[in-house]
Amino acid sequence: MQNKISKRYRTIFAQLLLGCSMAVSMPVWAAGSVTASVAVASNYIFRGLSQTNQQPALQAGLDYAGSGGWYVGTWGSNISWLADGSSLATPISSSLEIDGYAGFRHTLSQDISVDLGVYTYYYPGSYPSGFTSPNTTEGYMGISAWGLSLKYSRALTNLFGFAGSKDSGYWDLSYSQALTNTWTAVAHVGHQRVENSPGASYSDWNVSIANDFGQGFSASLGYYDSNASRAVYTNVPGHYLGRATLLATLNKSF
Repeated sequence: MQNKISKRYRTIFAQLLLGCSMAVSMPVWAAGSVTASVAVASNYIFRGLSQTNQQPALQAGLDYAGSGGWYVGTWGSNISWLADGSSLATPISSSLEIDGYAGFRHTLSQDISVDLGVYTYYYPGSYPSGFTSPNTTEGYMGISAWGLSLKYSRALTNLFGFAGSKDSGYWDLSYSQALTNTWTAVAHVGHQRVENSPGASYSDWNVSIANDFGQGFSASLGYYDSNASRAVYTNVPGHYLGRATLLATLNKSF
């Protein structure tokens, strides 16, 4: 069993690296910088909901930032929330999320910046006939000032498999405060509105603390919670995905 798990995660990691390599093949608009990251997390929580059924996640990302403010990148992680809903009648095979994004970030002053772009969440796999695609594209815009950031994302497609949910929106309000040269505290509150499915709308919040060890290594520990409906967000195995959770992450950036 351990060999099977190890092989599964090696396969996922190879797929993540393949997805990340797609970004560097894109045209370079202007002289800029490329950054990459690899992370191991005790859970993958997105907008207050576990994407891995409370299990660990291996994640990787690659980002190119042009000198003119344009940027493009890709990010990926193992997931289980789709396959967890599989059954003999409706078989679902999907264990990977690969994202792609592009946008423009502009600094208005030393403390104020604006950001807008497009973000796509892609879930390769096989799905039964008539299944609403979980693949989602959102447009977003945000502003950051003095450690406070406000971002709004609007779905340009159906939202993560909810039928008729185009134009759903997510508000993200976050505050980051440096405590020392290496320690940072972050607080977040968000609200997900699901179009035509009011029972699926909910709010989430978290607080976390992170430490930069140097040499590209960092770690964080956070508390995550939500008021998501148990009726909507309890998976087939019977696990509530929006429950209060501690999340630990170890990250290496290059």
